[in-house]
Amino acid sequence: MGIVDLGPVAGQVRDVTLGLADEQLDGVTPCDGYAVRDVLAHVLGLSVAFRGAAEKADGAAQNAAPTKAELPADWRERLPGLLDDLAEAWRTPDAWDGMTRVGGVDLPGSAAGAVAANELVLHGWDLARAVGARYEPDGAAVHTAYGFASSVAESTGGKGQDGLFGPAVAVPEDAPLFDRLLGLSGRTPTWTP
Repeated sequence: MGIVDLGPVAGQVRDVTLGLADEQLDGVTPCDGYAVRDVLAHVLGLSVAFRGAAEKADGAAQNAAPTKAELPADWRERLPGLLDDLAEAWRTPDAWDGMTRVGGVDLPGSAAGAVAANELVLHGWDLARAVGARYEPDGAAVHTAYGFASSVAESTGGKGQDGLFGPAVAVPEDAPLFDRLLGLSGRTPTWTP
């Protein structure tokens, strides 16, 4: 797998979050049991964890899974910089080589980069759908995320993987790649709040 610039999709996630009103934070999302605020908190956490994975850093951020957490009051100030830092860290060829650790799991850098792309693409869509924002994710990131989601679906027989994906949703084979990615991740492409 080659290096994928996560900058475009990180920017798209940032754009979706710009201007979110406080009253939108409790809105439902395609992530079962997660409100908008929960997905935002997750994106904050995964941005730190996957930046550390790219940098091959030791520390608690790479050992703890980015799970449901409290959304900090200063998330609007922090999130843009964290997304930029995440994307910048993955622009280094060394990030994609060798082994790294994220979420308490040791894995190849190329796999961690694919997971980072997957997280950004899917949670960007989750947030956009929840608040009615326009979202057309970067094609290279979608392609990388689709490769990762396909491997998970194949290894689980489409049953999903706890904490990662729900059971796959049937999507026509001739549907756009992004819709097929959504289906593999357990999301319905036509979901609305």
